Amino acid sequence: MAAGTVVVLDNGGSLIKAGVAGELDPAVVLPNCLVRPLSSKKFVPPEPLPSPTSSAAATSSMDLTSAAVRRPIDRGHLINPDLQREIWSHIFSTHLRHVSPASSSLLLTLPLLTLPSIKRDTLSLVFEDFNFKSLCISDSPSLVHLYEASVRPSGLASKTQCSLVVDCGFSFTHVAPVFQNFTLNYGVKRIDLGGKALTNYLKEMVSYRAINVMDESFIMDDVKEKLCFVSLDVERDLQLAKKPGKDNPFRSTYVLPDGVTHTKGFVKDPEEAKRYLTLMNGSGAKNHNKPEEMEKLEDRKRIDLTKNEFDLMNERFIVPEMIFRPSDLGMNEAGLAECIVRSVNSCHPLLHPVLYESIILTGGSTLFPWFVDRLEKELRPLVPDYYQVKITTQEECLERGITIGFKPRFRINVCHQSGV
Repeated sequence: MAAGTVVVLDNGGSLIKAGVAGELDPAVVLPNCLVRPLSSKKFVPPEPLPSPTSSAAATSSMDLTSAAVRRPIDRGHLINPDLQREIWSHIFSTHLRHVSPASSSLLLTLPLLTLPSIKRDTLSLVFEDFNFKSLCISDSPSLVHLYEASVRPSGLASKTQCSLVVDCGFSFTHVAPVFQNFTLNYGVKRIDLGGKALTNYLKEMVSYRAINVMDESFIMDDVKEKLCFVSLDVERDLQLAKKPGKDNPFRSTYVLPDGVTHTKGFVKDPEEAKRYLTLMNGSGAKNHNKPEEMEKLEDRKRIDLTKNEFDLMNERFIVPEMIFRPSDLGMNEAGLAECIVRSVNSCHPLLHPVLYESIILTGGSTLFPWFVDRLEKELRPLVPDYYQVKITTQEECLERGITIGFKPRFRINVCHQSGV
């Protein structure tokens, strides 16, 4: 295939990330949905998320309080191609104006075990609506493995060409063994639980105990990302959460947007919100919120903090607990650690030691503080003593796609339209 532009599209259930292979950062990251704010009568694309290089002034100003939301993807699968076409059209007409699909190739991510009818709808979008020259469809686990092998050539995943990818995203959680860059479908295990279900559970808890937030999906997503964490000792933390006032190390206040002085919610006292860190032995957690994500003190002082707020206590660790204990939500499904063991046991015994030693975490729902530590704690008793357990984390899927899409091997192996 002649050298040309390679567009990378990570079409997730929560976020859609688009860029061009070879560029350092994605061109745009925005929610994969259309929203209708209270001030509007029609559904419009949401504003993109701020990039690492954007200034504070570039932060989204759209008020999404009680906004209606329409998503083209449900439970990880495309259910509304017309809506997806509208979102893609917005991306290519606004954020990727310099890209001509007719002379470009597309690297697109699709969920594991996608139904043939959904693949046909996707191919129709790519070739009939946007006229891309060629297409390469990949699942996230294979991209995760390829990226891990490329950035760590001396690592075990590169030497053995084998890894176990845990993709805990917005719509679901997949545990997928990868061997020689191919996902072993017979070993894939799925939990119908992801970031969306966790947010919905948090909405129910806050609505029952404090204030009705059932229509505030974007706000509660922000609450979950800023305040929730994974507990290393649930029974102990439940007892501590019963303490009143300042003796409760988990109590944290979140201020809701008022639509006038600020259109986004924020944590009232970030330092108070981080008091739970003192409960752990040292600061050895592998996932912490970055300091720059916390609001500046002077910004909080300009706002009346006495109204329109609610407190979170044990909700902060009860919500992520569902990933490890789905039965607490009434779901007849195994927890994450048990799913990993079942996935490994589905593979050839010679692969077991390599898979346990090459566990790779990806997806937004793995970013809770102490997620890695808790998974190691739960997994170790289930794994034979003569196997080592090693867990690593990775960046977002789009960055992997941008790196891989720029390599000559991708240009050689990309699927042409005539061959699909």
